Amino acid sequence: MLREIRNIGVISKPGKPEPPEILRELIPWLTSRGLNVFIDEETSGVMGVKGYPRSEMPALVDVMVVLGGDGTMLGAARLVAEKGIPILGVNLGGLGFITEVKRADLFSAIETMLRGECSVEERIMIQADIVRGGEAITTYTVLNDVVITKGALARIIDLETYVDHSYVATFKSDGLIMSTPTGSTAYNLSAGGPIVHPALDCIVLTPICPHTLTNRPIVLSGESLIEVGLRSESEDVFLTLDGQVGVELRKDDVVEIRKSPHKTRLFIPCERDYFQVLREKLKWGER
Repeated sequence: MLREIRNIGVISKPGKPEPPEILRELIPWLTSRGLNVFIDEETSGVMGVKGYPRSEMPALVDVMVVLGGDGTMLGAARLVAEKGIPILGVNLGGLGFITEVKRADLFSAIETMLRGECSVEERIMIQADIVRGGEAITTYTVLNDVVITKGALARIIDLETYVDHSYVATFKSDGLIMSTPTGSTAYNLSAGGPIVHPALDCIVLTPICPHTLTNRPIVLSGESLIEVGLRSESEDVFLTLDGQVGVELRKDDVVEIRKSPHKTRLFIPCERDYFQVLREKLKWGER
């Protein structure tokens, strides 16, 4: 159930010229409809208007509008996940699988959203806990993927993997990707993993350049607990969250991955068709 929309937050990718151009028209358009607009500090500084720290915005808004690419959307998704605030993504980047509204359609999409005619699609997120010496030292929640990977000059690493406490294998590889259905079209796809429809409740486990060629991607239940232990001596291994946050791992660290209790809620344009998105973004059917 959506709350009444009175307060709209706007987050954009810093350094791009398009967001200030859009907002100079969008802000008066929204305020003329009696809506309150909250802009993140990075964007407001360029425009010379009042801004708000991103960390404070989830408590202030009913909806978040994101101007940027998928990277900006991923950051916004992690920011508002706990509050369950729906997001409308406007693609100012490149591929844009989850920022689905084109710039030219922004005002009509917001009109549709305000009339309550835009559906909200819920996407599962995954939680990653780093366990060191038997204690969880930090927890992250992501929309796309959790990746364990070696540095450019490091040797192949050994990743001892369990699913629901059952031993799967010790993957000798450049790393492992644990992906949501939403993230299946990101790094997972580049590594040879499957495209998974975003409505499904599952987690995809994909080895990166495995030494054993028979190691293939596995699609697991969304209720699975995945435990990956680093068994190599290498000091150049990292846990990367949504491709944006990185944490160095130590030998015998265990990364526990499970479905998060939080979900990302995305406003979906009424005319949007998932397979049309795949055809357009991946150039299916073109010679």
